Amino acid sequence: MNQFRGTGVALVTPFNADGQIDFPALEKVVEQVITGGVNYLVALGTTAETPTLTDEEKLKVLNFVIEKCNGRVPVVCGIGGNNTAEVLHNIATYPLDKVAGILSVVPYYNKPTQEGVYQHFKAIASATTKPIILYNVPGRTVTNMLPATTLRLAKEFKHIVAVKEASGNMGQCMELVQGKPEHFAILSGDDDLVLPQIAIGMEGVISVAANCFTKDFTGMVNNALDGKFDEARKLHYKLLEGIHLLFAEGNPAGVKCVLGMQGICQEQMRLPIVPVSEATSQKIRTYLGTL
Repeated sequence: MNQFRGTGVALVTPFNADGQIDFPALEKVVEQVITGGVNYLVALGTTAETPTLTDEEKLKVLNFVIEKCNGRVPVVCGIGGNNTAEVLHNIATYPLDKVAGILSVVPYYNKPTQEGVYQHFKAIASATTKPIILYNVPGRTVTNMLPATTLRLAKEFKHIVAVKEASGNMGQCMELVQGKPEHFAILSGDDDLVLPQIAIGMEGVISVAANCFTKDFTGMVNNALDGKFDEARKLHYKLLEGIHLLFAEGNPAGVKCVLGMQGICQEQMRLPIVPVSEATSQKIRTYLGTL
């Protein structure tokens, strides 16, 4: 069974008011998600505000997450970018012996062709034997990795074991599920679509909402994977408004607002991300009062 089945959580990076990383708060996040039932952690993903972290900070965050997780669940490390040579350098220098796999995003801004996307990930797969999760998120990268490209990579490299598919295109998701090799998992990158995506054959999610709505979210995913769709549907609709509020003004502004109200971390981001508006904050507070 694919080790990345179920719920992975894309961890936030908490900051203090002075902009420095708040490691005690990061430990609280790690404890909340593990005790809440996530199957694995993802450090240094988009939700971690990775573009604003220095190389030194990235390594500190990764090592801290590994240490505090202490082997209780697998840890995945986000290593991606639009400079293939730099990604390969990071793969060569990061402490990958301590992680279960890497999550690597489709190159952004450069707008590569499908052949360029294939060659980028072929270079990554040739540079490591670690399990690789591809990450397709055209809303951020502009380039949509088409199913033919994803499946070409999955069939050529056995250690490319999954894709986090965040296109939101159910037709594209079904094409991936239908054409995938046995070793390859199709994972959701859209928290509000996880339930119907599992119904069509996807095997889990790498989630933002699992940072703050951990128990209910993992319960929804587990029930769906077990075929208990009545139970899963109840949790889906309980969470749906909250999930939409998390993304109303961008990620991770929404999830940090919730975590702030939960007393887990401060509502601090690094520019260009800013806190949610007062109107959205009040909607979030009202929603949390219904839980």
